[in-house]
Order: sequence, then C-alpha cells, then structure tokens
Amino acid sequence: MSGITIDTINSAVKDMQYAVRGAIVSKAGEIEAALKKDPSKYPFDKIVMCNIGNPQSLGQKPITFYRQVLALCDFPDMLDSKEAETLFPADVRKRARDILANTKGGTGAYSESKGVAFLREMVAAGIEKRDGHPCDINDLWLTDGASVGCHYLMSTLIRDENDAFLVPIPQYPLYSATLTLYGGTLLPYYLEEEKGWALDVAALKKTCDDARAAGKNVRALVVINPGNPTGAALDLANQKEIVKFCEAENLLLVADEVYQENVYAEGKSFTSFKKVMRDVGATIALASLQSTSKGFYGECGRRGGYMELNGFDKEVMDQLYKLASVGLCPNLSGQIVMGLVMRPPEEGDESHALFKKERDDILASLKRRAKTLVDGLNALEGVACNPPEGAMYAFPRITLPAKHIEEAATNGMAPDALYCMKLLEATGIVVVPGSGFGQAENTWHFRTTFLPAEADIVDVVAKITEFHGKFMDANR
Repeated sequence: MSGITIDTINSAVKDMQYAVRGAIVSKAGEIEAALKKDPSKYPFDKIVMCNIGNPQSLGQKPITFYRQVLALCDFPDMLDSKEAETLFPADVRKRARDILANTKGGTGAYSESKGVAFLREMVAAGIEKRDGHPCDINDLWLTDGASVGCHYLMSTLIRDENDAFLVPIPQYPLYSATLTLYGGTLLPYYLEEEKGWALDVAALKKTCDDARAAGKNVRALVVINPGNPTGAALDLANQKEIVKFCEAENLLLVADEVYQENVYAEGKSFTSFKKVMRDVGATIALASLQSTSKGFYGECGRRGGYMELNGFDKEVMDQLYKLASVGLCPNLSGQIVMGLVMRPPEEGDESHALFKKERDDILASLKRRAKTLVDGLNALEGVACNPPEGAMYAFPRITLPAKHIEEAATNGMAPDALYCMKLLEATGIVVVPGSGFGQAENTWHFRTTFLPAEADIVDVVAKITEFHGKFMDANR
C-alpha cells in the first residue's frame, strides 16, 4: 500500500482553495457527462460555463492576425510556398519572418528563460507606447499566463506566516490560494460595494497599521484594475493615492492589469500603475501583470503573459531569474501572442483594417452583453448589481431568504454556494459563489461572466430570471 495518502501530503496544498474551478464546476462536469448519455435527464440540453473568463470556449472567434502569424511561425515552410502571398497579408508574413529570424530553433525549441529577447522588445515597445515612459527588456519576464508571475512573487517574498499581502475583498482567488500555498498571510481590505466597489485608502492604512501592531510584516499591496470579480475601474485620483500610500508604507505594489483593454464605462479609460508611478515621480517597487487571456484577444489556452518589475534590487531580480530558469522557459506560442498583443498591426499595414474591426466588434459586443445581463439581474427580487465598468464579470448581491440560509447550514454549505448549485441543477448555468472570492460579513453574491454570445446572453438572463422567481417563491 502506498505511503502517499491525503494525510501525508503538504497541508498547504490541502488548505488551498480555488472557487473558480471548485465544487460547482466539478458538478457541472458530472452533469455534462450525464447529458451525453441521456439528454433528457435534466431540464436543459447543455452546460453554460459562466464561471470563468474563457471567451473562446463560449464562441468568441480568435483574432485573425494572431492566428495567421502563429500559423507561419509553427509551419515556416509555408512562408516560402507560392500560396503564402495569397493566404497571408504582407505584414503577417514579415512579422512571422522577423520572429523566426530572432527565435533560435523556432517554436519547438527552448528559449531564454525570461522569454525571447526579440519578443520582449515587442512587449517593451508596446508598454512604452501605452505609458509614454521607457521600458527595459531586462525588467520583463514573459510568463505562462499572469498567474506564473504571481507565483514567482509569492514564492520569493513569503518567508513564513508573518509575511503578509494586502488583498482586495472580493478578490480573484489566485491570491488567497498562492498565499496559502506558500505559507503567507492574507490581509483583507474591503472594497466598498455601495460606492461602486471603491478602494478607501484610509481604511487600507488602518488595516496595514493593525496588522503591523499584531506583528505582521506587511510586504505588498495587490490591486486588480479593472477589478475581478467586481468589474470596477479605478479613477486616476484613486490610483495616485494608492501609489503614494505604497511609497509612504514601503510596500510592493502588485498591479494585476490583465483587463486593461476591457473598460466600458463612459468617461473612464485604463491607466497603468507604471504610468501613474512615473508621472507622479514616486519611488516604489512595482510588479505589473498582463495576460493574453483577457482583453479582446481571449487566447486563454496559449498561456501567454508578462511580468514587468520596477524598483527591485538586482540581487532579487537574479533570484527571480533563477526561478524562471527552473522552468526552462515559457511556452513559445504564448510568448508570440503576448508580443503581438502589445505590438498589433499599425494603420497602413495590410492587416490593420480587419484587426481593428475584429477588436472593436468584440469590445462593443461585450459592453452590450454586460448591460443586458446587469439589467436582467437588477430586475430580480432581492438582487442588486453595480454596472461593470470593466473586466468580464458581474458580481450581484443577493438577499437570500432565511429558509434557504437554514437549509444551507444543514447541508454544511455557504448560502450563496447552495444557491449557485441549485441554479446549475435547474438551468445548466455555471456561476461562482461570492464566498469563493470573499465578501463582507452576512452578504451573499455570485460572479458570472457576460461572455456568452449576444444571442445566448438573452437566454441566460431568461433562465436565471425564471429560476430565481421559483426559488424565491419556494423559500418564502
């Protein structure tokens, strides 16, 4: 009999939780398998995965430019074929040739541990154009998604349970999961739902002071902008406050900016924390994270991303490089897409018109879908939802009946988790309970994406509306 049992593995792995792919998603998988065997078993014919920001799984088409360049990089013989000029625009062919000329061995070979230098130069050029400030490729790590950057930071900075990170509540559970895994402490700071999920710097300072008084070594502040799961987009004045707070408290600022292309609110736009830091002349340590999975690109399966570090000691950078080296290199497809995201076709390029149309159509559609979903949610009894200013999610607050709360307690479940499980079993719609993200005491929420296609989002709203009405009637 094996000596490897649940009792002999790392307790931190057992304690780690990741609600986005938790019990409800597991149940959805069981239902999906059951539907294949017996399509009449449930009162719906398919599972709709609204639990995760995975656009292409819900029908979003890939951006043509990215896929064309990838195709040529993966099959370079095509570049020299007579069909290439007919099938691929001139700028696509040139971009692929440039990438291949600077990638030793092509996409099937290991690259430098921080990513191909030429691709990091593409990313750096995009950052400089966005922010108006220089970017050194030596400060860039190309990563397998933004989450790898988070793991690098946590594994390097967390020494024991006394090391703590300030994390927004509600939060993306990557941060609580990695803090648990590496043995650190999560210090929650609560976003203000009544003020559109605003970040109160005065409350942040109190949390920081209280933690230090209790003996914690507060090392970093995590800010997700635009927010996940809240969809809130910070205004510039608030960002300046945050940067000055980090400077005054000597904190690393971890800026999760993977939704930087997803801002929908009128009068709002994305500004990176690097730009804010440089513009105000602050001296702080800053780690900025970006991904190929979100925005209008939705290339989740490519696992592309970057981490840019500013204000770090060289010796620490060397240790982070060592971490990257252990994994040899990030995958080449993800590296290429990250480079293309940050350096897209420019006006005058043959691919530009189609690229612009595809980008603008996706972002306009996301804005319409967000409104359709939130309007529907706000029409439900006991449900209130702030309009998402950005990202890909709505995070409605639900007032649950006492009868249901008692049932949840009897079943050993959080009330919002039981609600989400019942929604799944009645409609096939998969959402994530707010308890998986953290929430103010005695409040209940769920997170849902607005990624289903426009024709489907209307059906999602209709099914949630029907379910919620019956649910409330049954629990009066």
